[in-house]
Amino acid sequence: MIVLLVTCLAALLWPSVHSADSTVAWCYHKPTCNFTTWPQLTPTFCNGSRQSPINIVTASVQENPNLTSFNFTGFDDNSTFMSISNSGDSVVVNLNDDKMAVQGGDLPGLYNTTQFHLHWGNGSSSPGSEHTVDGKQYPIELHIVNVHSKYNGSVGAALAANDSTGLAVLGFFIEATSEPNKTKSWDILTSFLTLISKSGDTTTDIMNQITLDSLLEGVDRTKYYRYQGSLTTPTCNEAVIWTVFKDPIKVSQEFINRFSTTTYFKASASVPVTNNFRGVQPLNGRVVTSQVKNSSATSSAATSTLSIIVIFLLSTLF
Repeated sequence: MIVLLVTCLAALLWPSVHSADSTVAWCYHKPTCNFTTWPQLTPTFCNGSRQSPINIVTASVQENPNLTSFNFTGFDDNSTFMSISNSGDSVVVNLNDDKMAVQGGDLPGLYNTTQFHLHWGNGSSSPGSEHTVDGKQYPIELHIVNVHSKYNGSVGAALAANDSTGLAVLGFFIEATSEPNKTKSWDILTSFLTLISKSGDTTTDIMNQITLDSLLEGVDRTKYYRYQGSLTTPTCNEAVIWTVFKDPIKVSQEFINRFSTTTYFKASASVPVTNNFRGVQPLNGRVVTSQVKNSSATSSAATSTLSIIVIFLLSTLF
């Protein structure tokens, strides 16, 4: 119980990847403090040259043979979800980083998994992912935050070190499907939103009910985009290795709607959290990479074509 209380208190006091500096008066829903004003509110990083999110132009993505498979530790463990909170601008699930880690995928070391949070639009009326692909914006984007092991799970320490590889964030698109949901995990996760409707609300009832693997069901985690970027909220520190997975998570529209109808912004108990995403930022010469394309299909097609030609030529000779 003492460990749990310390974990929850730390989650409220430590800077998180989606709210790096609580002293900065930033927001999503007011003209004076929405993302268009962040470069003026926090100029140290928010007007930098390696900002996130970005629009991923697939035609410009370069191949990188080093982008191999990841090794996920603890993603199948249902004892890792410590609490779920309303941060006033997102929903944050705090994880047991002693049990969870990510390595591989050309990451420079082992990264402890500390939390995940989400960005969304307004139910079915407008999308709200932060990254886009060829201009397409998805309904929701899930961010799993991982801290290099040398910082002992502290996002604040990674940011203070001004380390461009201090954080590794895994981004997953979420889209609606009319197909019956194959897992109850998203139903369970979103059912807790009624318990954290107000900013600052937290509950630990989420423990021992779901796993990260169950939330990521159906995603091929060997296919992804990679680039160097930043936090997507102030203070926008350029300290993130971004991995954006190509396959979206498919979730029923009902569960997607719950985010924009249940939770409320900080200091605005009557204003639901909607459109809590930052607009895409200039690439500024950065290169987005991905896995080397599988040439087996191309080779197979070429072999088939060649076989047909050979058969045709032989038939004309006899």
